[in-house]
Order: sequence, then C-alpha cells, then structure tokens
Amino acid sequence: MGNPLLDISAVVDEDFLQKYSISLNNAILAEDKHLPMYEELASKYTAEYIAGGATQNSIRVAQWMLQIPGATSYIGCIGKDKFGEEMKRNSKLAGVNVHYYGDETTPTGTCAVCVVGGERSLVANLSAANCYKSEHLKKPENWALVEKAKYFYIAGFFLTVSPESIQLVAEHAAANNKVFMMNLSAPFICEFFRDVLEKALPYMDYVFGNETEARTFAKVHGWETDNVEEIAIKISQWPTASDTRKRITVITQGADPVVVAQDGKVELFPVVLLPKEKLVDTNGAGDAFVGGFLSQLVQEKPIEECVRAGCYAANVIIQRSGCTYPEKPDFH
Repeated sequence: MGNPLLDISAVVDEDFLQKYSISLNNAILAEDKHLPMYEELASKYTAEYIAGGATQNSIRVAQWMLQIPGATSYIGCIGKDKFGEEMKRNSKLAGVNVHYYGDETTPTGTCAVCVVGGERSLVANLSAANCYKSEHLKKPENWALVEKAKYFYIAGFFLTVSPESIQLVAEHAAANNKVFMMNLSAPFICEFFRDVLEKALPYMDYVFGNETEARTFAKVHGWETDNVEEIAIKISQWPTASDTRKRITVITQGADPVVVAQDGKVELFPVVLLPKEKLVDTNGAGDAFVGGFLSQLVQEKPIEECVRAGCYAANVIIQRSGCTYPEKPDFH
C-alpha cells in the first residue's frame, strides 16, 4: 500500500531549485509555493511521465525481478482522470495486480522529480493519494489480497495518509506470522510523523532507510550518535510486537556499503560502483534497492543475496531516467 503518484521528471537548473527553495537528495510534500512548479516542469522542460510513488516503484521493481505475472499486488488512491488512467495502464504493463481506490473529486497525485547533475529533488503533491480510506482496504475483494499475501511492504510516506490501514495490515501480519516491512522514507517522516511511525515500528520485521533518514531518526530520539551502524543496531533492537522474529534494519548509503543490523551485530555489503558518466538520475534508487531485495526475500534467499539483488536493481535504475528498467533483468 502506498501513495501512487505520477512522476513528472525533468532535468532542471540550479535557478529552478532556488526559485522553489528545494534541495537535492531530499523528498518533501508540496506547499502552496510549490504548486506552479508542475506546470512549469511540463511547459518549460522536457518532462517524462512515469508511474511512481515510493511503494509502487518498489513493487514494480520486485515484480520485474521476479518475472512471475501477478506475484505482487498494490493498493492506493488515484483520481478518476487521465493521469489515473495512465497509472493503471503503466502498472498493468508492469504485471502488478493493482486495486486502486478511485476518488471522484480529487486529481491523481503527482511528484515533481527535479534532476540536476544526476541527483534528484522530489516534491510530492499527494492530491488523490491523500484520500485513501481504510474502508477500501476492508472491502472483501481488497482484504482478500491481504489474506493471500505472505509479505507486506509499505513506504513510510503512507503514514501521512492512512496510519489506520497500516495498523490493520501490521496486526494481521503479526497475528498470522507473516513478514511486515516498512521504510523510514524521508527525514520529515521521522521528525513530524514520529507518533504514527513509533506505533507501527514494533510490527516491522524489516526497516529500510538511507543514512540521512537513519541519522534524523536518531536525532529525534535523542540518541547521541550519528554513526549509521550504531543507529541501525538500535533500530533493530526496538521492542517488537511478536517474539517470532528478530527485526532486521537495512540502511543504504549511496555509494558506501549497505548496513545490515540484526541480533546486535552489523554486516557491511559493498555496492557496485558506477562510473559518474553512466549516472543518469538517482530518482527511485532507494525504491529499486528495496524492490530487488524483496524479490529474493520472498524466495527465502539469504540476506546477502537479497542485498546483492537490491544493489543490482538500484544500479540498473540510476542508469536510466526515472524508476524504469529494461524488459528483462540480467541478475543471476
């Protein structure tokens, strides 16, 4: 479950970033001052439209890596408009089984992806994505997806929309010994949605994030450290809702090694470095990492294989515009 957004992706310049006071390698929710940027991206720059939203990106990549039609399902809210139709078409082509909730009055959410020198800044205008209701999740045809699934992944961004839906799925997973996973997603989630994040955290069997999010999480909780390895261990040791599994924390650090913490210990996995000239844009790299990771986890592969698949997927994505990929993966 997540916030389905149509990415409007374009290479911009520093002036554009300054005009809308946005910074690279960050993700924020649009305020009133940001609203004109969507039209400006579409009219002044060469914009691409790609089905996006963090959770949807991860699920599409997992689906691509698995190459088993309908292995994944996705729920979120879109508007009944042309962007919504584009999203449906995109997702079905990707092989994902989507059960969107269509909002009658609100347009489909969009995300401005502003790329400078390969790095990206994301500004999400949630619109319809913000209108998701747990009533939709409880409908028999949608709850059937929950009952059928063995693994659940939800990006932290969805905490701003429907924490009630997250709680329903989290409790179902705990009661039925299923794997429930979330992502810290952005510094603002750790800072301003601390309560709902803390309520969901005991249910998380896996916590994903990047180094900036991990450090923000630590700062918010008054941990006197910015050492990512220490923070990853502390997150993995946060109390759990059930005793069946020990939590695993997975923190990516761009070109630096991936940190995996479990059982009070840390393992570091180096990433495949990409020559700078091959980097197109980093948008979706973290989402793709999770998608690759999930594709092996659901096949019960060891953690190093999950990380290797995550690094492979991220490496493919950053060599292309937006969260897109070739027809078939080349992962062995």
